[in-house]
Amino acid sequence: MNSTSSLPLQARRDQALGAGAPLFYSEPLHIVRGDGVELFDADGRRYIDMYNNVPCVGHGNARVAEAMAAQQATLNVHSRYLHEGIVSFAERLVGLHADGIESAVISCSGTEAVEVALRMARLATGRRGVIATDATYHGNTEAVIALTLAARRPDEHPDIATIPFPQRFRPITDGLDDDELADAYLEELAAAIDHLEASGQGVAAIILCSILANEGLPDIPGDFMAEAAQMVRDAGGLVISDEVQAGYCRTGRWWGYEVTRFEPDIAVMGKPMGNGLPLSATVASRELVEGFRAGTRHFNTFAASPLQAAVGHAVIDEIEDRGLATSVTKIGADLKAALAERAQGCPWIGDVRGHGLFIGVEMVVPGDDLAPDRARAVEVTDRLKDRGILASNAGAFANVLKLRPPLALQQSHADQFLAAFDAVLADLDG
Repeated sequence: MNSTSSLPLQARRDQALGAGAPLFYSEPLHIVRGDGVELFDADGRRYIDMYNNVPCVGHGNARVAEAMAAQQATLNVHSRYLHEGIVSFAERLVGLHADGIESAVISCSGTEAVEVALRMARLATGRRGVIATDATYHGNTEAVIALTLAARRPDEHPDIATIPFPQRFRPITDGLDDDELADAYLEELAAAIDHLEASGQGVAAIILCSILANEGLPDIPGDFMAEAAQMVRDAGGLVISDEVQAGYCRTGRWWGYEVTRFEPDIAVMGKPMGNGLPLSATVASRELVEGFRAGTRHFNTFAASPLQAAVGHAVIDEIEDRGLATSVTKIGADLKAALAERAQGCPWIGDVRGHGLFIGVEMVVPGDDLAPDRARAVEVTDRLKDRGILASNAGAFANVLKLRPPLALQQSHADQFLAAFDAVLADLDG
């Protein structure tokens, strides 16, 4: 056996995990501890975390840690036994959703929750076709990553049709008012429906992140989301809202679909549900869930467990008891407004947009407001890191500075971020 203990940590990582496992930043960080909205590296340096939505109620949250430890020390088994905790957690979860959402399938990852939703829709409708946007991401199993790959390789995925994601910044057609622009995107959806019908796949579902997070948080024109949902239902399909990033009060409301004004038939959740413990869910009507269970006999050894239930309750308790939805709304609105003000005098900020504590700052080439500048976005994230702020870049062109901190972010953290961002602006303008 070859010893690697004398090698630098990154070299050991490449050997242990295989080179190519992603790392953030040109000079990766060695993070050893988290506390609330702060992370600390191996040298003791403090960073404000403006990126990680998984620990939504804060890194090292005491209530979550205590619930996890107490339940693990008491009982943790699979779901083939009756347990009050998991039943009450599922009841509580569906009770937070729109009317018609009645039952839950508990899983361990957002990817698994999406796969359950796709299978549920296909079983219920007897059709195969699924519609997604051309810049989406919903997970990484072979079936789910196909939703992302279909835009580039349509011939390999005949059961998936993609549409241009609705946006105002780079509209599909210039010179239209808001409602006309929404109609232009709805025409693209109508063509996708026709394509799936003509191919014999039919329409089983449309799946959309309710705030189009991976697309770059675009401002969505008109009533596109509600009208798109109705068009799909008229074609015999179901509407799946991906709430993995948008849900759990990220927008200041419990669900992103409340902000973008539509109601799903199926919703999927993940990441923040367990504040780091693997926990996700697919929720729908009892009829849809029971149809899925009857048609698949689906089971996951680690899902719907007493441990997941205890942690899931603790996370919701933290959100409700600390009034995080209110603080997300206030701090997020102020932060977005402050960034929009800075964009007015900055030639390489093309747009600022988002909801609650999920904000995107679009980097463009100075002199060409629509030309995406990915290199600038990467540079900004690196320079912010050097000033103690952790962020990332995302969007259809990977040129959007992505700000998605834990919901526990306080105004003092936002102020420190803005000070660092101002210093980066000055460095780049100098």
